[in-house]
Amino acid sequence: MLGENEVAALMEDQEVLDATLRLKTEFITSEAQFLDISDDDFISLVFLAPSVGVALANGTISLFEELTINKKARRLSKGSYFLKKDPVVHAAQFLIKNFEKWENPFYELLKLTIFSTFRKSPIILEALRNKEASTNDMRKDIMNAPYILVKIIAFLFADDESDLMANRSISQVEYDKIVEIGEKLDIHNLPIFQTFCQTFIIR
Repeated sequence: MLGENEVAALMEDQEVLDATLRLKTEFITSEAQFLDISDDDFISLVFLAPSVGVALANGTISLFEELTINKKARRLSKGSYFLKKDPVVHAAQFLIKNFEKWENPFYELLKLTIFSTFRKSPIILEALRNKEASTNDMRKDIMNAPYILVKIIAFLFADDESDLMANRSISQVEYDKIVEIGEKLDIHNLPIFQTFCQTFIIR
């Protein structure tokens, strides 16, 4: 699953860094003026937005969902915070409190970050969007897809990369939210995301 080293690599893109700094300033000014969070940890917070969005699809975040979000936050945090307050976990509380306001701006930055990985490799992106490149078998499509894309999809919408290959039971509102987020991130037209959505069992 996505980790702090991959996030740091994504932040090396100047356009992503500039957009991160702008949104970070807006978020801190509006929501938490005394929030102390690094640029890398802030983009990690942005990567949590889809998990928060799906968790809030039912109206409230359950204890299990909160623990899952906190676990993901700690995975991306820059440094070790075992005995100290984790800055990403702390910042996530401000995001959850006013998620409706920040959801779309966070998704916009996340979309920019995801596609920054393919900016210098348009041929790879073209192949990813080619429906003929899909086998309609998630296990095989994962092996054929770029390493970073698999890690990103797993982090955004699953608890672990192995979950991408398993059928999981979710509610209709959760499924609809995942599809909506996929559209906002502009990954809804990627066959690997479409195949991933087919692995869900609607309860």
